[in-house]
Amino acid sequence: MEQSSPSKSRIDSFLVNPPKALWTLAIPIMFGMGIHTLYNLVDMIFIGRLGGSAIAGVAFNMPIFFLMLGLTMGLGSGVTASIARFIGEKNKKKADNSAEHAILIGAGISFISTIAGILYGKDILILLGAKGDILTLGYDYLSCIVIGIPFMVFSGFFRSILAGEGDMKFPMMIAGLGTVLNLILDPIFIFKLENYGNIGFGMGVRGAAFATVISQMSVFIIFLYMLFIKKHAYITFNFKEFVLSKEIFWDIIKVGVPASLSMIIMAVGQGVFNKILIHYSPQTVAAYQVAGRLDMLIFLPIFAIAGGMTTLVGMFFGAKKIEALNEIITYGIKSAFLITLVSSTFVYVFAETFSAWFTDDQEIIDVSVGFLRLLCFIYPLVAIAITSGRVMQGLGRGLPVLIITSIRVLGLGAPLALYFSLILDKPVEWNWYAMMFSASVSFLIAINWVRFELKKINKAYGV
Repeated sequence: MEQSSPSKSRIDSFLVNPPKALWTLAIPIMFGMGIHTLYNLVDMIFIGRLGGSAIAGVAFNMPIFFLMLGLTMGLGSGVTASIARFIGEKNKKKADNSAEHAILIGAGISFISTIAGILYGKDILILLGAKGDILTLGYDYLSCIVIGIPFMVFSGFFRSILAGEGDMKFPMMIAGLGTVLNLILDPIFIFKLENYGNIGFGMGVRGAAFATVISQMSVFIIFLYMLFIKKHAYITFNFKEFVLSKEIFWDIIKVGVPASLSMIIMAVGQGVFNKILIHYSPQTVAAYQVAGRLDMLIFLPIFAIAGGMTTLVGMFFGAKKIEALNEIITYGIKSAFLITLVSSTFVYVFAETFSAWFTDDQEIIDVSVGFLRLLCFIYPLVAIAITSGRVMQGLGRGLPVLIITSIRVLGLGAPLALYFSLILDKPVEWNWYAMMFSASVSFLIAINWVRFELKKINKAYGV
């Protein structure tokens, strides 16, 4: 039986009430990311029981996997925007073909990344500044988790494909299953519980990596079954008749590559900050990692709103519904700002309590609290910048995100932090000042760029 077109059922319902449509998309994303964020927090709590060096060892892996996540999410945003616009234009054939191109791109990323991780993983950790016990623990983690890269990459593209057609609920459910499995497996693989009949493998950080790989593989298998066997999605795959299309490939690349490069730049920036912070102490690197996990709580609803915005902006722009486009952009940006204002206040007040969940090392707690209580002042502005970037992606404009990220990380944040720490020999707080200044500048550029693009679109369509 042929499925009904979402170009009628979804887009028309979205146009009736764009703000409601945003929450229809954002709430499932928020729940899915919330479950994943819970996993990240609990995972770090488990690893924290192994000591500060274990946290630091895993921290040196984060730029590598942020790079992988960046490639997947960046190109995935291009896939989402492409599929959403084609559905808005009521062109299912091109939407299907865009999804098939996404699978091809995912295969390429998976192959290259896995081989690079196996052959050069330890060298990369050394380049990022890991040494001694931290290098040993970091490579213990990396050498295991690299096996799961293909599962992570393909699952990311499957989520992007479904997001393009406005289906956020199903990926959320699968993410929830994977996260629950990971939470169950983590203590079993990490620890050996002598008081409970020697239950567990006692593998330490390697155990955390194995638990993650098994859960990622499980999620990947469920996606394969539901999309290719059960035919769950509106999008369908027919690789026997697949033809490489320069038009569709470019439609994905023009948004996806700048988004990927911007996330690669953020991964490089994270690596630079790790290398700077190890100059102070391994505990400082661990604190940066703990604080990074906690600020996920603040940005959880923002990434959900931003994800919904990419789909809605793409659909409304593709359908040439410019008044609805203006309404959803204004509403989305305001919502992101207000929600982050509230969540930042909450984290500011309870920063010490939250940091103490992960470790009893007072130095790690103190540095983490100092980071959070400074950065909370500019998080609402960061929320606007993130949402503005996803708006631009929905409009099919990928370059602004890359330019803004380059200015923030490479032009201001990292150079200022290097100057303050290694030349002026300032305390660690000056690294946070560098982040705050660069984020404020990126906010100003992002919001004004969105205004400029909207003025052009409104003028072109006589709105």
